[in-house]
Amino acid sequence: MSFLSVDVDLAKKSYYAATVQRAQSFPKLEDGVSCDVAVVGGGLAGLSAAIELADRGYSVVVLEAKEVGWGASGRNGGQALAGLACDQATIEAQLGMGEARRIWSMTLEAIALIQERCNRFEIACDWQGGYLSLAVNARKAEALRQWQDHMQSAYAFKTQWIDRADMAQWIDSPRFHSGVFDATSGHLNPLKYSLGLARAAASLGVKIYEHSTVTALTQGDTVRLKTEFGEVRASDVLLAGNVYLQNLAPVLQTRIMPVGTYIVTSEVLDPAMAQSLIPSKAAVCDTNFVLDYFRPTPDHRVLYGGRVSYSTNTPHDLEASMQKRMATTFPQLKNTRVEYAWGGFVDISMNRAPDFGRLKPVASSGSAKGPANVYYLQGFSGHGLALTGLAGKLVAEAIDGNAKRFDTFSRLKHRSFPGGKFLRTPALVAGMAYYRLRDML
Repeated sequence: MSFLSVDVDLAKKSYYAATVQRAQSFPKLEDGVSCDVAVVGGGLAGLSAAIELADRGYSVVVLEAKEVGWGASGRNGGQALAGLACDQATIEAQLGMGEARRIWSMTLEAIALIQERCNRFEIACDWQGGYLSLAVNARKAEALRQWQDHMQSAYAFKTQWIDRADMAQWIDSPRFHSGVFDATSGHLNPLKYSLGLARAAASLGVKIYEHSTVTALTQGDTVRLKTEFGEVRASDVLLAGNVYLQNLAPVLQTRIMPVGTYIVTSEVLDPAMAQSLIPSKAAVCDTNFVLDYFRPTPDHRVLYGGRVSYSTNTPHDLEASMQKRMATTFPQLKNTRVEYAWGGFVDISMNRAPDFGRLKPVASSGSAKGPANVYYLQGFSGHGLALTGLAGKLVAEAIDGNAKRFDTFSRLKHRSFPGGKFLRTPALVAGMAYYRLRDML
């Protein structure tokens, strides 16, 4: 069974889909249309780019294979965090401190952009400020303290250290040793936010087509995108479909892997109990390589994510195993029922750094070398709720003639996963087993 078939099953018991009403739908593409920019993917990155381009006067078409916000954009854990999935040391090593500081600053801009769009377009997405990064033992606490010191000295990013003696004020759990509180980051309902962006893009004149899978891409001065019943011709194209692009751009597939991630929500808790678990109502994440993350919801549940699958196979005991993980963190929830259990696939890059760039130009009529007019955004590595919005803005800037910030990211080097088409998944499974062992130490 392909991961796309698995993904359909994983979407069926989503807390977000069950509790958020889709007030707007969009037609299927059934004709030929032309535009300045075509966007493949109606998730956060694609919708963000569409809004920015429409603001700059471009005509934009968005093609979505399912429904807007259907993939990771509308099913993730809801944590909108500063920074990248990789450590800043990865960026420093490749680009130097100057560029690393610029990238870090852009990730803070990504958080502010969420607030800006919610205010401008009146998107009610349940924003809650605050993020706790917690260490499970003394060794990991020392590493976290070193990270905090480095971020303050090198990036002027201030966070609050939480000693072991003070942990009970922040989280009612015996699992954690110490931690850091980040007041800049936070959490939200990602499906509400995605649908809000779609509504915003449509209000600006963006043409959105759902259930319109792109089956072929032809590069050239004018790029052609074919769907089952229609075709789009555009001067520029953005590929923002991540793992869902499949064979549309094979060169991109080798640099990302679809990794299954899983989330549950508890039944509704007594409000006083829910408040006692995380008094600040912050999003929470441990510092393990294979990590757990969780947060409270406005309707007094705990939303808890943890297990991952590098083989794309869904754990057979998903609800029970996730409930056990939640009870390990919060023993007082041992007998609490899990009401929703779902998941999806994120696009992991080898070094967990984002992979932005342009497809290599191809020859087109009347020119020896075609234009570099097909952009792509991928490799968010499970840390894209905020960054996708900024990424869409950077692509819009590049298409509009100022590629400086986009090219800062595009200079990051990426390698293909080892093992080729058939062996890279087993190789990744073996590699992740090593990191699970490290997390136990």
